[in-house]
Amino acid sequence: ASLLGYIGIDTIIEQMRKKTMKTGFDFNIMVVGQSGLGKSTLVNTLFKSQVSCKSSGWNREEKIPKTVEIKAIGHVIEEGGVKMKLTVIDTPGFGDQINNENCWEPIEKYINEQYEKFLKEEVNIARKKRIPDTRVHCCLYFISPTGHSLRPLDLEFMKHLSKVVNIIPVIAKADTMTLEEKTEFKQRVRKELEVNGIEFYPQKEFDEDLEDKTENDKIRQESMPFAVVGSDKEYQVNGKRVLGRKTPWGIIEVENLNHCEFALLRDFVIRTHLQDLKEVTHNIHYETYRAKRLNDNGGLPPMTVETEENLVNNL
Repeated sequence: ASLLGYIGIDTIIEQMRKKTMKTGFDFNIMVVGQSGLGKSTLVNTLFKSQVSCKSSGWNREEKIPKTVEIKAIGHVIEEGGVKMKLTVIDTPGFGDQINNENCWEPIEKYINEQYEKFLKEEVNIARKKRIPDTRVHCCLYFISPTGHSLRPLDLEFMKHLSKVVNIIPVIAKADTMTLEEKTEFKQRVRKELEVNGIEFYPQKEFDEDLEDKTENDKIRQESMPFAVVGSDKEYQVNGKRVLGRKTPWGIIEVENLNHCEFALLRDFVIRTHLQDLKEVTHNIHYETYRAKRLNDNGGLPPMTVETEENLVNNL
């Protein structure tokens, strides 16, 4: 029984909320996959705005870039007084070549460079109160809706990168498959990831308690990889405006769960796991990078540009 009634410890949540509202927060999302899988459109759909650059669609005359070019575009999105600095990192040219050997390397390098930047700021004597966060919190990996199996490139990429970043596999343009094909393909992809020992987000070993485990198991065993359709076009359906794709036999409603799993992906990335994506990035991926870097270097950051370049390249 309480002696003096209410103390007010619960106001801590409101205090934290106020602080966060003032500073806003960063969220950096990377999209990877072959051209033509609707990556830009999907990100636009997720955040209901034109957030991704149209750079990933080349004019016919232009040559496809020989290498992966990484483009980061920042936006501030505000909703209900909450400010989010969203950065979309696009990787045009990924997997488009005839020979895609090691084409994931520039992406891995980019991810590590962001950890390096953060580490540098952190070990400064006069460090900033709030280090700008450019670390990649989430990588949406787009799988082609072939209905067969994953390409060696897909496995190779996810194998290498699942160790350094949170990978969320999505099946793009899912409206090209029938429901049966979709269900089968999802199961096959899950099986292949498991057989190849690829851990996608949310990783089993980071579940903190039983509640997390139960919730995440459901996602891992049923939802993943999310089979999605993106669209930034609006249509009228039964008097309601909906985002959708018009086909000869009707409109595929992006947010209708009977039509596609876009809403599941959005709720997962934004409404239930956004903070966790940030925490896993900071506490696991960044921490691993940091420990390795400081170990290799006797606990001190490098003094010169040369040693630093060697280190980044050797990682």
